[in-house]
Amino acid sequence: MLFSFQIFKSIPYICDMQLSVVILNYNVRYFLELCVLSVQKAIQNLDAEIIVVDNNSADDSCAMMQQRFPNIRLIQNKENLGFPKGNNIAVKEAKGEYICILNPDTVVAEDTFEKVLTFAKKQFDLGIVGCKLIDGTGNFLPESKRGIPTPWVAFTKIFGLYKLFPKSSLFNKYYAQHLDENQTGKVAILVGAFMVMERELYNEIGGFDENCFMYSDDIDLSYMALQKGKSNYYFHETTVIHYKGESTVKDGTYMKRFQEAMNFFYKKHFKVSVFFSLFMKIGIVFFSLVKMVQGKVKPKPNPELYLLISDNESTREDLAQKLQKNIERTLLEKGKIVFSQTFSRAKNSEVILDLNSLGFKEAITFLEENKSNSFTLKLLPPESNFVIGSNSSNDRGEVINL
Repeated sequence: MLFSFQIFKSIPYICDMQLSVVILNYNVRYFLELCVLSVQKAIQNLDAEIIVVDNNSADDSCAMMQQRFPNIRLIQNKENLGFPKGNNIAVKEAKGEYICILNPDTVVAEDTFEKVLTFAKKQFDLGIVGCKLIDGTGNFLPESKRGIPTPWVAFTKIFGLYKLFPKSSLFNKYYAQHLDENQTGKVAILVGAFMVMERELYNEIGGFDENCFMYSDDIDLSYMALQKGKSNYYFHETTVIHYKGESTVKDGTYMKRFQEAMNFFYKKHFKVSVFFSLFMKIGIVFFSLVKMVQGKVKPKPNPELYLLISDNESTREDLAQKLQKNIERTLLEKGKIVFSQTFSRAKNSEVILDLNSLGFKEAITFLEENKSNSFTLKLLPPESNFVIGSNSSNDRGEVINL
């Protein structure tokens, strides 16, 4: 009996890496450094990459990236191309099976991406996954989960009806109030500060619509995922700090672009009457003016007393010399601290979390658990010479160089 043998050359199986984290930066050098440091920790156990795109920042963002993170891919645009185009440029270079669109003024926990990817892989109809976002004071950001801003839903938002009737399904759709902030579930719209999705879906949708410079791009991308028959998810089991007010100054340019963004979304996806278009223009102007007022935060007085959470006494001494203030030092014990009577009595006080001693997740948890306290909170990034943070979700944040 004759046997014939056929020899096949083995073809190597090319496997995409797990995740590409895309960070689009514009003039937030210190927040970018903090963000990248946290992302580096969060991808240690993953086959992942970080891509930073700079939209022609006037600060030393690019110089910092080249000096501090020489092995991270940095794309330097020669002009400010806007949020959609800047991210699209990066995703074209991405190799990950999943991509994460991440704001530079965010801080992720060490296990954020592992948790989100584990959740994402279990969904058969995956669109986009967002997570729980808090501001620099530890307060939940309601835009972490939203509904489709149809004309009616936008009306309830603009005139604050969602606040008056938070339990009513007729009025509570803008911030997807059918879900509690500590409840995972399907939502329609996610915020562009943190979005995880399959790169294949991103490309199938066409990425962010470059006809929109900024502000409604995340709404549009989320809506396009829904139109592909996918489901978007709010995932509450990991928390990310979003300093929010840092990326955008609430000025006249902001108001103009916000109006343009909302008009862009409505013209693209909804047929509305001339009467309603006029009404929405009035509403958008009103809403934009509110945003501008919110952006003008009255600065808090300088702290009378500082508390450094650190295991390094020399760090306390350096801070005391720089700030010319009395600084107490203590350690976290099982995630808790005991405040001295002096600190508790101080009218204006600030806690500084030393991330050389604490993990990012510990710091995020501390912010969440102390959101109702009277003191302000700042972070000292690992191996860095500045303290950073924000006292409001509407202000530009504060950086203290050491």
